Amino acid sequence: MSTTDLESQDSMEAESSEYEEDDDGVDDYYTNVSDDEGMSSDKEEDPESFEFVIIDTNEAVQIFDSMVAKVSQEIKVTKSVARLLLIQHEWNTEKILERHRVDPVGMLVEGRIIPEKSVSQTTTRSLLCPVCFQRCAKSNTSSAPCGHTFCNDCWMLYCVNQLKIGLASGIECMNCDLLIGEEMAYKVLKNEAAREKYRQFLFNDEVKGHPLIRWCPGNDCGCLVKVVESKAKRIWCSNCYSVFCFMCGEKYHAPTDCYTIKKWLTKCEDDSETANYITANTKDCPNCGSCIEKNGGCNHMQCIKCKHDFCWMCCGDWRTHGSEYYECSRYKSNPNIVNESAGIQAREALKKYLFYFERWQNHADSLKREEETKRKINQKIQEKVNNNIGTWIDWQYLLDAALLLAKCRYTLMYTYPYAYFMEDDRKKLFEYQQAQLELEIENLSWKLERDELYCRGDFENQMDIAEKRRQTLLKDFLVL
Repeated sequence: MSTTDLESQDSMEAESSEYEEDDDGVDDYYTNVSDDEGMSSDKEEDPESFEFVIIDTNEAVQIFDSMVAKVSQEIKVTKSVARLLLIQHEWNTEKILERHRVDPVGMLVEGRIIPEKSVSQTTTRSLLCPVCFQRCAKSNTSSAPCGHTFCNDCWMLYCVNQLKIGLASGIECMNCDLLIGEEMAYKVLKNEAAREKYRQFLFNDEVKGHPLIRWCPGNDCGCLVKVVESKAKRIWCSNCYSVFCFMCGEKYHAPTDCYTIKKWLTKCEDDSETANYITANTKDCPNCGSCIEKNGGCNHMQCIKCKHDFCWMCCGDWRTHGSEYYECSRYKSNPNIVNESAGIQAREALKKYLFYFERWQNHADSLKREEETKRKINQKIQEKVNNNIGTWIDWQYLLDAALLLAKCRYTLMYTYPYAYFMEDDRKKLFEYQQAQLELEIENLSWKLERDELYCRGDFENQMDIAEKRRQTLLKDFLVL
């Protein structure tokens, strides 16, 4: 074998292993977006472009500590107080410094924080603890920043119990609602395990309070995401390969906003049994009545017996789907339903939900089935290269088409929750763009499942049209 053949074979195996790895539970339908630095690629014309970086806990600690040191120095308070102020004010240093210049004492009290230097020190040698009513030496007592004093044993038991319910930065004095801070907590927590638990909880509070940093929701990932501005944009973790929305931490859901997708997922969970009962995996051919089971991602069905072409979703003649308007994705409500009884209205509401749920679920199922199509294409390319029918690069367009199809179908899937809750005047425009995207996706899916009938130019043209449809819809309706 020549050197060129060996290089082609190595390239083919590398590409093959990459796609096989994507199949092992990695549901990223926006592949080829990562880089060595972990920073996303930015394009001004891309409505989904987003600048972010994946960081570890040590880098996050350095970011938090530097901000704490800055505030501590600027307003002349301890780092413990500065940290509590930053957590309370969502790490907005400018806001803290401005409010301190206007009303330094009022800002601290409103934030339920009292500087340590304001604590009055008792001159007695012993003290009666107000909690356990035991008299103890002054050296065995501790005073909170607010001045309330208790024995160290009571403080320790109290802080341990607060940790059990998940509190760290929110631990209050036992006698008032002012926060005690980390210096006080570390002083009374003698056990190293309790101190470590407090450190972890305090760090979690810091992350939760920071608007530009969040944990990656991937299983056992442990990485964090830092962004320039907080938006409901797509994050791809280079450590665990999770794909999620920065704002809500759910799976990426453009063009649907975070509030709407949570409502939709809750509704799907509540009504799942009803939907599963009504929605079947097989349908009858509308022309000859033969039972047909869907085994691919494409919704363009052709009956084996009568060769009738129809749409899996609406069972309509496929020829009408290529006309001016692709109406399969548009729900047609009953205009007279408002005058009907409550029972009829409830059935109509269920009918509407099932309409959108079936299409949502169908595209989710199609994404899974198209993984098999991608594997077949990958295997076919390997066979062609092994038989010296072109190189891997010559057939790369087929895998590119499969990846783009998954990307477009993933976006289309999330247009249905958007459409279900949408009631404004732009719904007709949205449904039109949704229909156009669905039409181009099904055309691309049809070509992929019959790739031997089409040339490279057909695929590239269809890919370009489908991606432009997707981009147009997102530019007009993506909610940030």
